[in-house]
Amino acid sequence: MKTRIFWSSAIYAALGAAALFGASTPLAKALLHDTPPVLLAGLLYLGSGIGLGLARLARDRSWCIPTMPRAEWLWLLLAIGFGGVLGPLALMLGLTFTPASTASLLLNLEAVLTAVLAWVVFHENADGRIVLGMILIVLSALLLALPGSSDVASLNWGSSLVAAACLCWALDNNFTRKVSATDALFVAGTKGLMAGVVNVGIALWIGVNWPTAPFIGMAMVVGFLGYGVSLVLFVLALRGLGTARTGAYFSTAPFIGAAIAILAFGEPTSWMFWAAVLLMAIGVWLHLTERHEHMHMHVPITHTHPHVHDSHHRHTHDFSWDGNEPHTHEHAHTPITHSHPHYPDIHHQHRHT
Repeated sequence: MKTRIFWSSAIYAALGAAALFGASTPLAKALLHDTPPVLLAGLLYLGSGIGLGLARLARDRSWCIPTMPRAEWLWLLLAIGFGGVLGPLALMLGLTFTPASTASLLLNLEAVLTAVLAWVVFHENADGRIVLGMILIVLSALLLALPGSSDVASLNWGSSLVAAACLCWALDNNFTRKVSATDALFVAGTKGLMAGVVNVGIALWIGVNWPTAPFIGMAMVVGFLGYGVSLVLFVLALRGLGTARTGAYFSTAPFIGAAIAILAFGEPTSWMFWAAVLLMAIGVWLHLTERHEHMHMHVPITHTHPHVHDSHHRHTHDFSWDGNEPHTHEHAHTPITHSHPHYPDIHHQHRHT
């Protein structure tokens, strides 16, 4: 029961991340009218980093760096470079040539590229249902590039840049998966702060004019919610669902972004646009209704992360514990073989035959 609740929390976290990020895309499109892409990307991530940093200070009453293996620091730096610097810059540039509704749906490519990298490079398991869902999402994204699918006649530099942003974030998602057991506020806050400083620094170096204080505040609020809080929820989902499944849940974000762009900004649509929406919806549904269960073996592992005492956490404590869950401390897992529904979370990284 505790494990099922943990999975449900991870699913809600993924959907919450999708809702916040999806809403940020048309809002960022609107903000682009008043500032260059590189500066807006920097402000969005600065808002994320500063906001999450203040949240950590309020939670911990101090600023302490969690203990991480050296290899995890490398994964975090790679995630920051691709996801915090290159990804948002490509998206902001792409939005200057692409309608927000079309860009929002093209962002579904992130889920596909995330899954392909997770399966091919990082050896996360996949079955026919998941692959079919991803194929439908790819077809829907390709449909958007056909003439008449939106007010953009064909695939152009704008949509190519949005696709490049998706690839950057797909790499970022798989790199972040490697550090998902670490404090999510620290991971997301560090990424936001470093990425924000780099992008704002580039903007100042090329001589971009600084916007007004109200505009800066608005951009940073959008960044805090759409990039900061969204990323915290995404890291929590990675911890419980694995990379490909989290990406699938997160692929609901473009529907939210497209709906806001159409309803709030009156952007035109066509029957091909709605056909793409239908294909994406079916693809996401296939992921949401997945059930994965088989006999599997857990190898010994020692790590630190928030947990409850479920079937995977039957350790004793060598310290005083008040019985509250979830709680965080270093703990060891002994070998166990059993069968139950599961996702490729931080405890289920086994191979499949």
